[in-house]
Amino acid sequence: MAETWSFDDGTAPVTPDAAVQAIRARIACGRRETWLRSSAGRALALVTNAERAMVTLTDGPGDPGGHAVSPGAGGRSGGFVLENGQDDEYPDADTVPLAEAFRIVRHVLAHGAPPPDAAWAVDR
Repeated sequence: MAETWSFDDGTAPVTPDAAVQAIRARIACGRRETWLRSSAGRALALVTNAERAMVTLTDGPGDPGGHAVSPGAGGRSGGFVLENGQDDEYPDADTVPLAEAFRIVRHVLAHGAPPPDAAWAVDR
């Protein structure tokens, strides 16, 4: 059986395009943290400041997994607001532009891994 992905709220599995559309709607409503869980127990998270995003993929609880990166990007960006109200700041090199984040999310949901040409840091 193929791996399926659902939002953390327990809704039915979503297609890659429907997931990205829903994440866009969440961001428009001010919800900047999104978690998707797979039928295999993996987790995909996206936290954004509406311009850049931290995208992480883990194999399950306790796994440090990996995250999307922008090699060579300088500076830091803030405004990554979590559901609990925590407001984080990250080096731009550890985040990606929001359009790239959507491309990565779509690819992970469709193929189980980030796109081969996406810059990715393994945190294990």
